[in-house]
Amino acid sequence: MRVHNFSAGPAVLPEPVLAQAQAEMLDWEGAGMSVMEMSHRGREFGQIIAEAEADLRTLLDIPAGYRVLFLQGGASLQFSAIPLNLMRRGGAPDYVVTGEWSAKALGEAQRYGPVNVAASTAGGAHDHVPPLARWRLDPAAAYLHYCSNETVHGVEFHWIPETGAVPLVADMSSHLLSGPLDVSRFGLIYAGAQKNIGPAGLVIVIVRDDLLGGASPLCPGLLDYRLNAAAGSMPNTPATYSIYIAGLVFKWLLAGGGLAAIDQLNDEKARLLYSFIDESTLYTNPVARADRSRMNVPFMLRRAGLDEAFLAGAGERGLVQLRGHRSLGGMRASIYNAMPIEGVRALIDYMRDFQTLHA
Repeated sequence: MRVHNFSAGPAVLPEPVLAQAQAEMLDWEGAGMSVMEMSHRGREFGQIIAEAEADLRTLLDIPAGYRVLFLQGGASLQFSAIPLNLMRRGGAPDYVVTGEWSAKALGEAQRYGPVNVAASTAGGAHDHVPPLARWRLDPAAAYLHYCSNETVHGVEFHWIPETGAVPLVADMSSHLLSGPLDVSRFGLIYAGAQKNIGPAGLVIVIVRDDLLGGASPLCPGLLDYRLNAAAGSMPNTPATYSIYIAGLVFKWLLAGGGLAAIDQLNDEKARLLYSFIDESTLYTNPVARADRSRMNVPFMLRRAGLDEAFLAGAGERGLVQLRGHRSLGGMRASIYNAMPIEGVRALIDYMRDFQTLHA
């Protein structure tokens, strides 16, 4: 029996995608071999990666003048690739810290040169987005980096910072493709695949053409965006099977009405769960209401000592991967695109029953 998997990543994938991958495991479209066995230089995989890029461009309405790169190493390797490619373009880059992942990106960037912390909630609980009016921005910065959805703390930007001529760089790992996005507002977007895109190991980078070609002499060739773009994301063997699954996810989204349709569904799932938490007597969410993530919902039990009982009971109902991040404790429900609304309703039903039992 399939469970309802609330893991923050690797995360739930659409069942139709898994079923198609299963059906094509031994023989992809008459090729007589699995995608995992194909040469990345062959005609068959060339078709797979070309369709994946075309479908992603359609989903996000990516303008001309942007490259789509299918790279490896997950989003964390981009913490190094970004300063190595962009830091020499201007003054010290600006970083905004609102949680675990933006803090790690900052720490990695500081290995390569001076960095300006434009805003940070590190002195508190990472429970809100600092207002733009309080940011200390440098108009000559090489770029501004932020994480638009913090997977651990459940904090999401529901607005895009205005940075003028400074390129805006965003880690969108845990909410890219959860709704429409104006890509033209950004210089670079990157996202690890294991949330809303596909299997772990793949990272997608969408980078504006004018940001190519400025890499540091210290930048390894495999991290140089210009070289990756020139090689069609294949300076070496790419994560072929992960790209194939991502392509199936893109087709699943398009068949379901695109990002406008999934946006409405994600709104409804988040509304149901947060409304229940806010009205409950046992559960609480620590994030400022205006900045709550639609994808990652942390919650705590108001009564101490009940966490393990809650998790055990959830598992018995087929509700899994609800334990909160080790740095925060409590619970976390990640309700990505592929989480059906029935899964959210099943979680709420269980939370209500558990609350009644421990009232």
